[in-house]
Amino acid sequence: MVEAVLIDLFSLPANLQNNIQGLLHNTLETIEKCSSIHAPCVYVMCCQKQETERKGEQEFLLPALRGLQSLKRRLEVVCARTTAAALYTIKQRLDEKDLSIIKVILPTSRKDLMKVYIDHLFTAVYQFEFEDLHVVSDCENLQISEPQHEGQTLPSQDVALIRSEIQMYLESLPSLKGELTILRSSLIPDDIFLHGFTTRTGGISYIPTLSSCNLFSSSKRRDPQVVVEENLRRLANAAGFNPEAFHRVKIDHANAVCIMGKTEPDNYDGIVTNQKRVTLAAPGADCIPVLFADPVRKACGAAHSGWKGTLLGVSMATVNAMVSEYGCNVKDILVVLGPSVGPCCYKLPHESAKEFHRIDPKCVRLFDSASPYIDIRRATRILLERGGILPENIQDDSITDQNQNITFCTACHPDKFYSHFRDGTNFGTQIGFISIKD
Repeated sequence: MVEAVLIDLFSLPANLQNNIQGLLHNTLETIEKCSSIHAPCVYVMCCQKQETERKGEQEFLLPALRGLQSLKRRLEVVCARTTAAALYTIKQRLDEKDLSIIKVILPTSRKDLMKVYIDHLFTAVYQFEFEDLHVVSDCENLQISEPQHEGQTLPSQDVALIRSEIQMYLESLPSLKGELTILRSSLIPDDIFLHGFTTRTGGISYIPTLSSCNLFSSSKRRDPQVVVEENLRRLANAAGFNPEAFHRVKIDHANAVCIMGKTEPDNYDGIVTNQKRVTLAAPGADCIPVLFADPVRKACGAAHSGWKGTLLGVSMATVNAMVSEYGCNVKDILVVLGPSVGPCCYKLPHESAKEFHRIDPKCVRLFDSASPYIDIRRATRILLERGGILPENIQDDSITDQNQNITFCTACHPDKFYSHFRDGTNFGTQIGFISIKD
């Protein structure tokens, strides 16, 4: 069932620009009287003209709503200078109401163009249907046709222009929830390595569970890749790394490790390099983003360690890759555990808890319960120490000086961090990142 209707009147022929009220009236009348569409919300996209800038968008088009009271109550007109700005504004309205099934009514000539905008600004969470709007110069004859077959794809240069327009608009948006904040470890020498762990502030993601510096996009979430890219651009500017030389692990919740410069696996939760100015990153939204640094051999790594990856030894797999590939001495490697869900909040079914109990009984609290509390950080430390990492070369929440702590519980700090455990499926993600300086 259609949840919203989007009418695209953004790009009209010159002889229709002065008759936009009449065109809109006839379009809405067609929807109300002749169409089977029954949606709670109707959005109209219009190009913002110089003479309309001093008027409210709704006020400018009020004459078109005469006699259409039922639609007037559920209609919003969005005027903007660019299609990207108008469509992103409408996306915000859809997200506020948690709407996902949208009927788009637009001139035939705009269909392929609009599909490119939608592909960039929306994810697979949303479903779009298209109907053609045919207009003539006297604005008296409007026809909504049946959905048509896919048109030809746009030339690559047109797609590039659309992407550039979207990028410029997103770059113009203000940061949300305060300044971008990066947590840094005192263990990793900053004269050799650039590193940090992000928090949730300073980006442009606006959905509450994603706001604001979300750094991961997926088909199941409402933040598109272009928004994540803009958040990453702002992070790169603040941290001082090149976003074009940025490599994030491809999560599999296992223990495969990618060696930069060699064949990239399809999926991996660890990544290592000895190349300068290449930034490695691991996400975390309860799972641990783990950073590795060898100041002697000048090599580094990052790993994503959830409960499955912890049990499979992804952190030691990353250490072993540094040793075998770059000749690192395990006793020189520094390891920092970033913000992640703590034993205060994290529970697993009893069968899974048994595996952590085998590592060390102290990794499990209330072991006899159906869902014991699990300490994946302690388990990670124990496995690293057993693998030869020196205890003093591991930084986690067990450090004596809590002013130096950066391994906060993500579930306990909703103002600072994202948490899948706390926020559900449409959750945001922070990262840990590291690179070797010149």
